Amino acid sequence: MLRGKNILVCVSGGIAVYKACDLVSKLTQRGAHVKVIMSEGAQKFVSPLTFQALSRNPVYTDTFDEKDPEKIAHIDVADWADLCLIAPATAHMIGMLANGLADSMIPTTILATEAPVYIAPAMNVHMYAHPAVVKNMQQLSSWGYKFIEPGAGYLACGYVGKGRLEEPLTIIQVLEDQLDKQTPYQGKKVLISAGPTVETIDPVRYFTNRSTGKMGFALAEEAAELGADVTLVTGPVQLHTKHANIQRIDVTSAQEMYEQMMNAYKDANVVIKAAAVADYRPKHVHTEKMKKQPGDLSIELERTIDILQTLGEQKTAQFLVGFAAETNEPIKHGLDKLQRKHLNAIVVNDVSAKGAGFGQDTNVVTYINEHEEQYPFALDTKEGIAHSILLQVMKDMEKKDEV
Repeated sequence: MLRGKNILVCVSGGIAVYKACDLVSKLTQRGAHVKVIMSEGAQKFVSPLTFQALSRNPVYTDTFDEKDPEKIAHIDVADWADLCLIAPATAHMIGMLANGLADSMIPTTILATEAPVYIAPAMNVHMYAHPAVVKNMQQLSSWGYKFIEPGAGYLACGYVGKGRLEEPLTIIQVLEDQLDKQTPYQGKKVLISAGPTVETIDPVRYFTNRSTGKMGFALAEEAAELGADVTLVTGPVQLHTKHANIQRIDVTSAQEMYEQMMNAYKDANVVIKAAAVADYRPKHVHTEKMKKQPGDLSIELERTIDILQTLGEQKTAQFLVGFAAETNEPIKHGLDKLQRKHLNAIVVNDVSAKGAGFGQDTNVVTYINEHEEQYPFALDTKEGIAHSILLQVMKDMEKKDEV
Protein backbone atom coordinates (compact mmCIF):
# COMPACT_ATOMS: atom_id res chain seq x y z
CA MET A 1 0.00 0.00 0.00
CA LEU A 2 2.89 2.40 0.70
CA ARG A 3 4.97 1.62 -2.39
CA GLY A 4 5.43 4.74 -4.48
CA LYS A 5 3.74 7.02 -1.94
CA ASN A 6 5.40 10.31 -0.99
CA ILE A 7 5.51 10.33 2.82
CA LEU A 8 6.71 13.33 4.79
CA VAL A 9 7.87 12.39 8.29
CA CYS A 10 8.06 15.32 10.74
CA VAL A 11 10.19 14.56 13.79
CA SER A 12 9.83 16.77 16.86
CA GLY A 13 12.07 16.72 19.94
CA GLY A 14 11.73 13.84 22.38
CA ILE A 15 13.54 10.70 23.41
CA ALA A 16 11.20 8.75 21.08
CA VAL A 17 13.16 10.14 18.13
CA TYR A 18 15.12 6.87 18.15
CA LYS A 19 11.90 5.06 17.15
CA ALA A 20 11.41 7.53 14.32
CA CYS A 21 14.71 6.30 12.86
CA ASP A 22 13.34 2.76 12.72
CA LEU A 23 10.04 4.07 11.33
CA VAL A 24 11.74 5.94 8.45
CA SER A 25 13.86 2.88 7.68
CA LYS A 26 10.82 0.59 7.51
CA LEU A 27 8.83 3.03 5.36
CA THR A 28 11.73 3.22 2.90
CA GLN A 29 12.05 -0.58 2.84
CA ARG A 30 8.36 -0.78 1.87
CA GLY A 31 9.01 1.29 -1.23
CA ALA A 32 7.74 4.65 0.04
CA HIS A 33 9.51 7.86 -0.96
CA VAL A 34 10.35 9.44 2.40
CA LYS A 35 11.46 12.96 3.25
CA VAL A 36 12.15 14.10 6.82
CA ILE A 37 11.79 17.44 8.60
CA MET A 38 13.46 17.70 12.02
CA SER A 39 12.72 20.24 14.72
CA GLU A 40 15.57 21.90 16.59
CA GLY A 41 14.80 19.72 19.62
CA ALA A 42 14.87 16.51 17.56
CA GLN A 43 18.41 17.35 16.44
CA LYS A 44 19.52 17.25 20.09
CA PHE A 45 18.78 13.50 20.12
CA VAL A 46 19.69 12.38 16.57
CA SER A 47 21.66 14.11 13.82
CA PRO A 48 20.06 14.93 10.45
CA LEU A 49 22.68 12.72 8.81
CA THR A 50 21.02 9.66 10.36
CA PHE A 51 17.68 10.39 8.70
CA GLN A 52 19.38 11.33 5.46
CA ALA A 53 21.05 7.91 5.34
CA LEU A 54 17.81 6.09 6.21
CA SER A 55 15.52 8.03 3.86
CA ARG A 56 18.09 8.56 1.07
CA ASN A 57 16.90 12.15 0.83
CA PRO A 58 18.17 15.47 2.20
CA VAL A 59 16.72 16.39 5.61
CA TYR A 60 14.95 19.71 6.23
CA THR A 61 15.81 21.54 9.44
CA ASP A 62 15.37 25.27 8.81
CA THR A 63 12.52 27.14 7.13
CA PHE A 64 14.97 29.72 5.82
CA ASP A 65 17.47 27.26 4.37
CA GLU A 66 16.38 27.58 0.75
CA LYS A 67 18.63 25.24 -1.23
CA ASP A 68 16.85 25.78 -4.57
CA PRO A 69 16.18 29.45 -5.42
CA GLU A 70 13.40 28.44 -7.80
CA LYS A 71 11.35 26.84 -5.00
CA ILE A 72 10.12 27.76 -1.54
CA ALA A 73 11.23 24.68 0.39
CA HIS A 74 8.33 24.30 2.84
CA ILE A 75 5.74 24.86 0.10
CA ASP A 76 7.50 22.49 -2.28
CA VAL A 77 7.65 19.64 0.23
CA ALA A 78 4.08 20.37 1.40
CA ASP A 79 2.86 19.94 -2.19
CA TRP A 80 5.08 16.88 -2.74
CA ALA A 81 3.60 14.85 0.12
CA ASP A 82 0.84 12.28 -0.38
CA LEU A 83 0.73 11.82 3.38
CA CYS A 84 2.28 13.61 6.38
CA LEU A 85 3.22 11.88 9.63
CA ILE A 86 4.37 13.69 12.78
CA ALA A 87 6.25 11.15 14.90
CA PRO A 88 7.02 11.73 17.65
CA ALA A 89 4.65 14.65 18.21
CA THR A 90 5.44 16.50 21.43
CA ALA A 91 2.93 18.46 23.47
CA HIS A 92 4.63 21.63 22.23
CA MET A 93 4.27 20.66 18.56
CA ILE A 94 0.61 19.68 19.02
CA GLY A 95 -0.05 23.03 20.72
CA MET A 96 1.60 24.99 17.93
CA LEU A 97 -0.44 23.24 15.24
CA ALA A 98 -3.70 23.61 17.17
CA ASN A 99 -3.13 27.35 17.44
CA GLY A 100 -1.91 27.91 13.90
CA LEU A 101 1.58 28.98 14.95
CA ALA A 102 4.27 28.66 12.32
CA ASP A 103 7.67 29.75 13.59
CA SER A 104 9.63 26.70 12.38
CA MET A 105 9.80 24.27 9.48
CA ILE A 106 7.39 21.57 10.71
CA PRO A 107 4.30 23.66 11.55
CA THR A 108 4.93 25.95 8.57
CA THR A 109 4.87 22.95 6.24
CA ILE A 110 1.91 21.24 7.90
CA LEU A 111 -0.17 24.41 7.66
CA ALA A 112 0.65 24.58 3.94
CA THR A 113 -0.08 20.98 2.97
CA GLU A 114 -3.35 19.56 1.63
CA ALA A 115 -2.22 15.97 2.25
CA PRO A 116 -3.72 13.87 5.08
CA VAL A 117 -1.88 14.46 8.36
CA TYR A 118 -1.30 11.73 10.97
CA ILE A 119 -0.02 12.61 14.44
CA ALA A 120 1.69 10.08 16.73
CA PRO A 121 2.09 11.72 20.18
CA ALA A 122 4.83 10.82 22.65
CA MET A 123 5.13 12.46 26.07
CA ASN A 124 4.80 11.99 29.82
CA VAL A 125 1.56 10.30 30.92
CA HIS A 126 0.41 13.38 32.88
CA MET A 127 1.24 15.73 30.00
CA TYR A 128 -0.83 13.54 27.66
CA ALA A 129 -3.82 13.80 30.01
CA HIS A 130 -3.47 17.54 30.67
CA PRO A 131 -6.61 19.51 29.68
CA ALA A 132 -4.60 21.83 27.43
CA VAL A 133 -3.11 18.94 25.47
CA VAL A 134 -6.45 17.15 25.30
CA LYS A 135 -8.14 20.34 24.04
CA ASN A 136 -5.44 20.86 21.40
CA MET A 137 -5.80 17.28 20.14
CA GLN A 138 -9.57 17.67 19.99
CA GLN A 139 -9.14 20.86 17.96
CA LEU A 140 -6.83 19.14 15.49
CA SER A 141 -9.20 16.16 15.23
CA SER A 142 -12.07 18.50 14.36
CA TRP A 143 -9.96 19.78 11.45
CA GLY A 144 -9.45 16.28 10.07
CA TYR A 145 -6.05 15.42 11.54
CA LYS A 146 -5.76 11.73 12.46
CA PHE A 147 -4.15 10.57 15.72
CA ILE A 148 -2.22 7.36 16.29
CA GLU A 149 -2.57 6.91 20.03
CA PRO A 150 0.55 6.28 22.11
CA GLY A 151 1.14 2.94 23.77
CA ALA A 152 1.25 2.28 27.51
CA GLY A 153 4.36 1.14 29.36
CA TYR A 154 7.54 2.31 31.00
CA LEU A 155 8.37 5.88 29.97
CA ALA A 156 11.79 7.53 29.78
CA CYS A 157 10.84 9.83 32.65
CA GLY A 158 10.40 6.79 34.93
CA TYR A 159 6.60 6.80 34.97
CA VAL A 160 4.54 3.86 33.78
CA GLY A 161 1.47 4.72 31.70
CA LYS A 162 0.19 5.95 28.37
CA GLY A 163 2.63 8.13 26.45
CA ARG A 164 5.07 5.92 24.57
CA LEU A 165 5.35 6.52 20.83
CA GLU A 166 3.52 3.66 19.18
CA GLU A 167 5.72 0.98 17.67
CA PRO A 168 6.84 1.65 14.06
CA LEU A 169 5.18 -1.48 12.67
CA THR A 170 1.88 -0.52 14.31
CA ILE A 171 2.11 3.02 12.90
CA ILE A 172 2.77 1.60 9.45
CA GLN A 173 -0.19 -0.77 9.79
CA VAL A 174 -2.45 2.18 10.67
CA LEU A 175 -1.25 4.07 7.59
CA GLU A 176 -1.76 1.04 5.35
CA ASP A 177 -5.25 0.42 6.74
CA GLN A 178 -6.19 4.05 6.11
CA LEU A 179 -4.80 3.96 2.58
CA ASP A 180 -6.68 0.72 1.91
CA LYS A 181 -9.94 2.50 2.74
CA GLN A 182 -9.02 5.19 0.23
CA THR A 183 -8.37 2.72 -2.61
CA PRO A 184 -11.76 1.28 -3.64
CA TYR A 185 -10.32 0.23 -7.01
CA GLN A 186 -7.67 -2.00 -5.45
CA GLY A 187 -7.47 -5.17 -7.57
CA LYS A 188 -9.54 -3.65 -10.39
CA LYS A 189 -8.31 -3.31 -13.97
CA VAL A 190 -9.40 -0.05 -15.59
CA LEU A 191 -9.08 0.56 -19.34
CA ILE A 192 -9.22 4.20 -20.47
CA SER A 193 -8.90 5.83 -23.88
CA ALA A 194 -7.82 9.44 -24.24
CA GLY A 195 -6.90 12.14 -26.71
CA PRO A 196 -7.61 12.56 -30.42
CA THR A 197 -6.87 10.26 -33.32
CA VAL A 198 -5.01 11.33 -36.45
CA GLU A 199 -6.14 10.17 -39.91
CA THR A 200 -3.56 10.52 -42.66
CA ILE A 201 -4.31 12.18 -45.99
CA ASP A 202 -0.77 12.20 -47.36
CA PRO A 203 2.74 12.31 -45.83
CA VAL A 204 2.28 15.92 -44.64
CA ARG A 205 -1.48 16.31 -44.07
CA TYR A 206 -4.02 14.70 -41.77
CA PHE A 207 -7.45 15.08 -40.16
CA THR A 208 -7.71 15.36 -36.37
CA ASN A 209 -9.78 17.17 -33.71
CA ARG A 210 -9.36 19.56 -30.78
CA SER A 211 -9.00 16.96 -28.01
CA THR A 212 -5.92 17.42 -25.80
CA GLY A 213 -6.38 14.24 -23.74
CA LYS A 214 -6.56 16.13 -20.43
CA MET A 215 -9.81 14.51 -19.28
CA GLY A 216 -8.71 10.97 -20.13
CA PHE A 217 -5.32 11.45 -18.49
CA ALA A 218 -6.99 12.87 -15.37
CA LEU A 219 -9.20 9.76 -15.22
CA ALA A 220 -6.15 7.51 -15.57
CA GLU A 221 -4.20 9.26 -12.82
CA GLU A 222 -7.17 9.34 -10.44
CA ALA A 223 -8.01 5.67 -11.08
CA ALA A 224 -4.40 4.74 -10.30
CA GLU A 225 -4.51 6.82 -7.12
CA LEU A 226 -7.66 4.92 -6.11
CA GLY A 227 -5.77 1.65 -6.42
CA ALA A 228 -6.55 0.48 -9.96
CA ASP A 229 -4.19 -1.10 -12.45
CA VAL A 230 -4.75 1.24 -15.41
CA THR A 231 -4.23 0.71 -19.11
CA LEU A 232 -4.31 4.04 -20.94
CA VAL A 233 -4.67 3.97 -24.73
CA THR A 234 -3.94 7.46 -26.00
CA GLY A 235 -3.78 9.28 -29.28
CA PRO A 236 -1.05 11.89 -29.95
CA VAL A 237 -0.97 14.34 -27.01
CA GLN A 238 1.55 16.57 -25.21
CA LEU A 239 0.91 14.96 -21.81
CA HIS A 240 2.87 12.67 -19.52
CA THR A 241 1.70 9.90 -17.20
CA LYS A 242 2.93 10.12 -13.60
CA HIS A 243 1.63 7.13 -11.68
CA ALA A 244 3.51 3.83 -11.68
CA ASN A 245 0.23 1.88 -11.98
CA ILE A 246 -0.50 3.25 -15.46
CA GLN A 247 0.48 1.26 -18.54
CA ARG A 248 0.45 3.72 -21.42
CA ILE A 249 -0.12 2.63 -25.01
CA ASP A 250 0.38 5.31 -27.67
CA VAL A 251 -1.55 5.07 -30.93
CA THR A 252 -2.21 7.34 -33.87
CA SER A 253 -5.26 6.34 -35.90
CA ALA A 254 -8.78 5.20 -35.04
CA GLN A 255 -7.93 1.74 -36.34
CA GLU A 256 -4.92 1.47 -34.02
CA MET A 257 -6.99 2.65 -31.07
CA TYR A 258 -9.68 0.09 -31.89
CA GLU A 259 -7.13 -2.74 -31.99
CA GLN A 260 -5.48 -1.80 -28.69
CA MET A 261 -8.80 -1.28 -26.90
CA MET A 262 -10.05 -4.66 -28.06
CA ASN A 263 -6.81 -6.36 -27.00
CA ALA A 264 -7.18 -5.08 -23.43
CA TYR A 265 -10.99 -5.24 -23.21
CA LYS A 266 -11.52 -8.81 -22.05
CA ASP A 267 -9.38 -8.38 -18.91
CA ALA A 268 -10.87 -5.04 -17.85
CA ASN A 269 -13.35 -4.50 -15.01
CA VAL A 270 -14.08 -0.87 -15.90
CA VAL A 271 -13.75 0.71 -19.34
CA ILE A 272 -13.98 4.46 -19.86
CA LYS A 273 -13.83 5.70 -23.44
CA ALA A 274 -12.88 9.36 -23.14
CA ALA A 275 -11.01 9.60 -26.45
CA ALA A 276 -12.29 11.75 -29.28
CA VAL A 277 -12.04 9.21 -32.10
CA ALA A 278 -12.45 10.19 -35.73
CA ASP A 279 -15.78 9.05 -37.20
CA TYR A 280 -14.37 9.24 -40.73
CA ARG A 281 -10.99 8.81 -42.43
CA PRO A 282 -9.79 9.38 -46.00
CA LYS A 283 -10.76 6.44 -48.18
CA HIS A 284 -7.53 6.75 -50.15
CA VAL A 285 -4.23 7.70 -48.50
CA HIS A 286 -1.71 9.27 -50.84
CA THR A 287 1.85 7.98 -50.58
CA GLU A 288 3.23 11.23 -52.03
CA LYS A 289 2.43 14.80 -51.08
CA MET A 290 -0.65 16.03 -52.92
CA LYS A 291 0.17 18.99 -55.16
CA LYS A 292 -2.00 22.08 -55.25
CA GLN A 293 -4.35 22.04 -58.24
CA PRO A 294 -6.62 24.71 -59.74
CA GLY A 295 -10.14 24.78 -58.30
CA ASP A 296 -11.69 22.95 -55.35
CA LEU A 297 -10.57 19.64 -53.87
CA SER A 298 -12.77 16.79 -52.74
CA ILE A 299 -11.55 14.04 -50.42
CA GLU A 300 -13.69 10.95 -50.17
CA LEU A 301 -14.15 9.75 -46.59
CA GLU A 302 -15.17 6.38 -45.17
CA ARG A 303 -16.49 5.43 -41.75
CA THR A 304 -14.11 4.23 -39.07
CA ILE A 305 -15.08 1.39 -36.77
CA ASP A 306 -17.34 2.61 -33.96
CA ILE A 307 -15.19 1.55 -31.00
CA LEU A 308 -17.75 2.31 -28.29
CA GLN A 309 -20.55 0.54 -30.17
CA THR A 310 -18.33 -2.54 -30.61
CA LEU A 311 -17.35 -2.55 -26.95
CA GLY A 312 -21.02 -2.31 -25.96
CA GLU A 313 -22.03 -5.18 -28.22
CA GLN A 314 -19.23 -7.43 -26.93
CA LYS A 315 -19.61 -6.48 -23.27
CA THR A 316 -19.66 -9.34 -20.76
CA ALA A 317 -18.95 -8.33 -17.16
CA GLN A 318 -17.26 -4.98 -17.90
CA PHE A 319 -18.71 -1.71 -16.61
CA LEU A 320 -18.63 0.43 -19.74
CA VAL A 321 -18.66 4.23 -19.61
CA GLY A 322 -18.80 6.49 -22.64
CA PHE A 323 -18.40 10.22 -23.13
CA ALA A 324 -20.72 12.43 -25.15
CA ALA A 325 -19.21 15.76 -26.20
CA GLU A 326 -22.23 17.81 -27.30
CA THR A 327 -23.03 21.41 -28.22
CA ASN A 328 -26.84 21.29 -28.25
CA GLU A 329 -29.41 19.31 -26.23
CA PRO A 330 -26.57 17.42 -24.47
CA ILE A 331 -28.77 15.37 -22.11
CA LYS A 332 -31.10 14.24 -24.91
CA HIS A 333 -28.22 13.12 -27.12
CA GLY A 334 -26.42 11.56 -24.16
CA LEU A 335 -29.43 9.43 -23.21
CA ASP A 336 -29.76 8.29 -26.81
CA LYS A 337 -26.09 7.28 -26.92
CA LEU A 338 -26.36 5.51 -23.57
CA GLN A 339 -29.09 3.19 -24.85
CA ARG A 340 -27.95 2.82 -28.43
CA LYS A 341 -24.42 1.77 -27.55
CA HIS A 342 -25.33 -0.55 -24.64
CA LEU A 343 -23.46 1.44 -21.99
CA ASN A 344 -23.61 1.20 -18.21
CA ALA A 345 -23.12 4.95 -17.91
CA ILE A 346 -22.34 8.01 -19.96
CA VAL A 347 -20.65 11.30 -19.10
CA VAL A 348 -22.34 14.13 -20.96
CA ASN A 349 -20.10 17.09 -21.65
CA ASP A 350 -21.48 20.32 -23.12
CA VAL A 351 -18.24 21.51 -24.75
CA SER A 352 -19.75 24.94 -25.43
CA ALA A 353 -20.28 25.64 -21.69
CA LYS A 354 -17.98 28.11 -19.95
CA GLY A 355 -15.03 26.33 -18.34
CA ALA A 356 -15.73 23.06 -20.17
CA GLY A 357 -14.54 21.40 -23.34
CA PHE A 358 -11.30 20.66 -25.15
CA GLY A 359 -8.07 22.20 -23.90
CA GLN A 360 -9.55 23.48 -20.64
CA ASP A 361 -8.15 22.58 -17.21
CA THR A 362 -11.71 22.52 -15.83
CA ASN A 363 -14.90 20.78 -16.84
CA VAL A 364 -18.65 20.60 -16.21
CA VAL A 365 -20.39 17.26 -16.83
CA THR A 366 -23.46 15.20 -16.07
CA TYR A 367 -23.03 11.51 -15.25
CA ILE A 368 -26.01 9.33 -16.27
CA ASN A 369 -26.21 5.62 -15.41
CA GLU A 370 -28.16 2.88 -17.18
CA HIS A 371 -31.20 3.58 -14.96
CA GLU A 372 -31.10 7.14 -16.34
CA GLU A 373 -30.26 8.56 -12.91
CA GLN A 374 -28.49 11.87 -13.46
CA TYR A 375 -25.61 13.22 -11.36
CA PRO A 376 -24.49 16.72 -12.41
CA PHE A 377 -20.93 17.60 -11.41
CA ALA A 378 -20.39 21.35 -11.14
CA LEU A 379 -17.40 23.26 -12.51
CA ASP A 380 -14.22 21.69 -11.15
CA THR A 381 -10.72 20.79 -12.24
CA LYS A 382 -10.58 17.82 -14.58
CA GLU A 383 -8.87 15.89 -11.79
CA GLY A 384 -11.78 16.68 -9.46
CA ILE A 385 -14.34 15.71 -12.11
CA ALA A 386 -12.43 12.46 -12.77
CA HIS A 387 -12.46 11.63 -9.05
CA SER A 388 -16.24 12.22 -8.84
CA ILE A 389 -16.87 10.08 -11.94
CA LEU A 390 -14.82 7.18 -10.62
CA LEU A 391 -16.50 7.22 -7.20
CA GLN A 392 -19.93 7.22 -8.86
CA VAL A 393 -18.89 4.34 -11.13
CA MET A 394 -17.87 2.35 -8.05
CA LYS A 395 -21.23 3.07 -6.37
CA ASP A 396 -23.10 1.89 -9.47
CA MET A 397 -20.95 -1.24 -9.70
CA GLU A 398 -21.71 -2.06 -6.06
CA LYS A 399 -25.43 -1.65 -6.74
CA LYS A 400 -25.18 -4.09 -9.66
CA ASP A 401 -23.42 -6.64 -7.44
CA GLU A 402 -26.23 -6.38 -4.87
CA VAL A 403 -28.93 -7.22 -7.41
